[in-house]
Amino acid sequence: MSVPYETAAHEPPDSPESPEEHLARLLGRALNSFELPDETMRRLDCALAHDGSLHSAHHSAGLHRETYRHTWLLADGSALTLWELVHNTAPGSEPQHELYVDEEELHTATSRLPLPPDTPDFELPVTVQLPPVPAPRHAYVPDDSADHARRLLRRAENTDRPGPETAELLSTAIAYQITQAFGRPSRAGRSGLCFSLYEHAFLLRDGREISLWEVEHTATPDGRHMCEVYVDEDAAREAMERRAAQVP
Repeated sequence: MSVPYETAAHEPPDSPESPEEHLARLLGRALNSFELPDETMRRLDCALAHDGSLHSAHHSAGLHRETYRHTWLLADGSALTLWELVHNTAPGSEPQHELYVDEEELHTATSRLPLPPDTPDFELPVTVQLPPVPAPRHAYVPDDSADHARRLLRRAENTDRPGPETAELLSTAIAYQITQAFGRPSRAGRSGLCFSLYEHAFLLRDGREISLWEVEHTATPDGRHMCEVYVDEDAAREAMERRAAQVP
């Protein structure tokens, strides 16, 4: 059984947060957020989804302590967890929030709290249930992805290239991968003509994946290289056949 963090914190369960909003809220209330490693923060920039659950709790004589597990699904398919400690043992009994990158640091911080040792914790199962977001299909490179998409569309010479809606969508790309596509022999592979087909796969900030298909060929009157871009593979391969058929 997993107890959602939002429910445990008495927040509206039907008000979904983005991974960025969830992280910002955690950092905003944690007293030690400035101590989190820079590398951890950089990895969280590419988070696609998040999940929070109550991990353990201790209540005794008006004092309480809870620990929460916050897990993010990252763009490379891995998961990253932060541990939140919430307690009211400070003067004034106001809730205090602290964040830690591993359980050892969490246990060290917990051991310093003035709580009686004779009341055991209750601990919930360790299994974290992430939202049903599929792992990315590609091994993406998180580097200037939106700019790569702009340059790809700018050099496309075909009149039926992707339009402004696609360009706007790709402005939210956070990672990409280029692979050369093979297979399906056709007239486009005949001697004297050069055809290459590439898939440009983009990972968007909301976790969606979009591919553009680039055809590079020399089926032009002067034999120069030409670039065409299409929204799906079939359209790209049909264009290759069409260009090859137009050359004597």
